[in-house]
Amino acid sequence: MVSQARLHDAFGEIIYAVAIADGLIQEEELHVINEKLEEVSWGGDAKWSFHWERKKGTELKTAYLRALDTFKENGPTPHYYELIEILEEIAKASDGFERKEGQVISIFNKSLRLHFLEYLNENRLTRKK
Repeated sequence: MVSQARLHDAFGEIIYAVAIADGLIQEEELHVINEKLEEVSWGGDAKWSFHWERKKGTELKTAYLRALDTFKENGPTPHYYELIEILEEIAKASDGFERKEGQVISIFNKSLRLHFLEYLNENRLTRKK
């Protein structure tokens, strides 16, 4: 399990990856990010991380893979539900649900679920039918 600070940084990285997926972070997306991150306990750390990645101009793939690796190492947490909701709000922020941003969310969601299912199977933590 990773530290909570590292996990929260990864939240900011994946938020950045989704926001930059269409090549540009719009003002509407920034508004949603700032507003939604005020509502969650980990929001301050994630906001800092998001702005850090933005300032550095991190490539989408780099931010995405770094975040996904952290989530895989950390394991399940109820905060992923909050995170997915925020990612979806970001994707809808400007002119409806942006296809490229939606693809990043979908791939992220599937990758994380697949990893956790593989872990359960490998460690014989699933029920046999």
